[in-house]
Amino acid sequence: MIPFASQRGGGQDLATHLLNDYDNDMIEVAFIRGSIARDLHGAFKEWEVQADTLTRCRKYLYSMSINPDPEQGPLSRDQYLDYIKRTEDALGLTEQPRAVVFHIKHGREHCHVVWSRIDADQQRAVHIAFDRDKLMRVTRGFARDHGLDLPAGYDKSRKAGQLSLYDQEQLRQTGLSKADHIQQVTEAWRHSDDARSFVQALAERGYILATGKRPYVLVDLYGGKNALSKLIDDKSVRTKDIRNFLEKEFPPESLPTVEEAQQLVTAHRKIVEKSTKDNHYENQLAELKHSQQERRLAVEQERNTLKDKQQFMRLSQQSIHRTERDQLRATHIATMKAIRLARYENRPTGLAAFLGKVSGIMFLQKKIHQYQDARKIRDHLGQRDQLKAKQVQEQKGLDFRLNLQVRDIERKAKALEKIVKRELAALSRDNKRHERVRARGDDGSMPSLAQIAGIDNKKRERTAPDLLRAFDEAKQPSQDGAPDLMAEFRRAASERQEGENRNGSGSSLENARPPEIEPSEKPHRNRGRDRDS
Repeated sequence: MIPFASQRGGGQDLATHLLNDYDNDMIEVAFIRGSIARDLHGAFKEWEVQADTLTRCRKYLYSMSINPDPEQGPLSRDQYLDYIKRTEDALGLTEQPRAVVFHIKHGREHCHVVWSRIDADQQRAVHIAFDRDKLMRVTRGFARDHGLDLPAGYDKSRKAGQLSLYDQEQLRQTGLSKADHIQQVTEAWRHSDDARSFVQALAERGYILATGKRPYVLVDLYGGKNALSKLIDDKSVRTKDIRNFLEKEFPPESLPTVEEAQQLVTAHRKIVEKSTKDNHYENQLAELKHSQQERRLAVEQERNTLKDKQQFMRLSQQSIHRTERDQLRATHIATMKAIRLARYENRPTGLAAFLGKVSGIMFLQKKIHQYQDARKIRDHLGQRDQLKAKQVQEQKGLDFRLNLQVRDIERKAKALEKIVKRELAALSRDNKRHERVRARGDDGSMPSLAQIAGIDNKKRERTAPDLLRAFDEAKQPSQDGAPDLMAEFRRAASERQEGENRNGSGSSLENARPPEIEPSEKPHRNRGRDRDS
C-alpha cells in the first residue's frame, strides 16, 4: 500500500472533489468528528473558520489517501482504522477533527482521510514536520504487522515511478501519457540526421519547438509542454548535446515562447480537430443529469420536509405559549374570586357592622383590602411580564435554530451544485479525451503540426516572426472556405525575403505577433498536492 499526503487549504474544493460521484463508482462518508455539520462541506468550512479566527494558518488541512495494492486484496475497515491511528500517533494528530471517506474506483477501494490541523483549545496549528519519512515508517510497520508486501523501491523513494500531478492531468485530458510522448520524441530523435529533419519529424508527430525557462521546450497539439531533454529516452544523450545539435539551425531567440506556441496550437487545433459528441456521450450526459436530478429532488424533498417540520414546531410553540398565558390569567382570576368570596362570607353583620362603620374600622379594612388587591394585581402583572420575556427568548431561540437548519439545507444545495459542475466538467473532459484518442487513430500519433511549425518540402526552416504572421494570415479562409496554410506560409516567406533585401533585417517578433489569438487550453491544476487515487 502507498499513502499520499500533504498539507493544504481549499477545503470546499477538496470536499467537492471527494464527493464527485462521476469519477467514482461508490462514495461513502464513513466518519466525521470534531464538527457540528455532518457533511464534508460543512465540516471543512467550520475548520476553515477556526483557522481564520484562531490562527494565521492557511494550509489548515492535512489530507492523505491510502491506496492498497489490488494484487494483495482489499483492506478491512479495521485495518484502515489501524493505519489511520498509527498515522495520527506519528504526526501528532491524535484527537484532531477528521473526516474519513471511502471510494471505489474501477473496482478498487481506497480511502481518503482529512484532518484539521487547528487545535482549538490551544489556539494553534499542529506542526507537522518530516511527514513523508514518518509515513514511510508507519507503512513499513503496518505492512510488517499485517503481512503485506511493499512495492519495489519504496524504501528508497516514495515517488518512484509515480506521475506528477501535471502529467496525470495531461493523461486525463488527452489520453497520452508521458511515456507516449517519450516514445514519439525518442523515435524522431533516432531517425533524424540533422536538426532540420529532427524538427520536421517532431512537427509531423504533433510537436512544435519553443523556448521557455529552458532553451528548448516542446509544445504538443493539446497545449502540453515538456522539456525536450526529458523526452529523449537515451542515457547517452545529455542536455548540452541537444543544445549543440539544435542551436546552429534553431537558436532559442528565433523560436516562439511557450505561451506563443500554445496560442498557435490552440488556434490550429480548432481547425483540424473535428470533435463531435456521439450518441455514447449523449447517453452518458443524460444518465448523469438524471442522477443529478434525483439528488436535487432529494435535497428539495428534505427542504420541504424541513419546512413542514419547522411550521409544526412554530405552531406547537405558539400553542404552548398561549396555554401558559391563559393558565396564568386563569390562576389570577381564580385567586381574586376566592379572596373576594372569603371576604364576603366573613363580612360583619348586624351590630358588629354598625359599630364598624361608627368606629371607622370598616373603612380601614376596605383600604387594607384595596391595598392587598393592588398588590395581587402588581404581582400578576410582574409574572405576566416575566412570562412574556421568557417566551420571547424561547421564540428567538427557536428562530435561531430554525434559521440554522435552513442555512444548513441551503449550504447542502450549494455544495451539490458545485459537485454537479465538477461532474459535468469531468464528463466533458473524458469525452474530449475519447474524441482525441479516436482522432489519433490506431498508431496513436497526434496530427501533424508541420504547417504551423513553418516547414515544407521547399523551405524547411522558418523564423518565429514569420511563423506568427503567417499563421495569423493563414487563419483567414480562402475562396473555397478552407484555409490554405501552406500557400499563405510560402507567400509570407517571400514577402519576408523581399523585405530583408530592401531593409537588411526582418520584422521583430513583437510586431509580428497576431493581435487576436485565443488563449490556449491549459489543464486544470489542483492547488493542493493530493493525488486522485
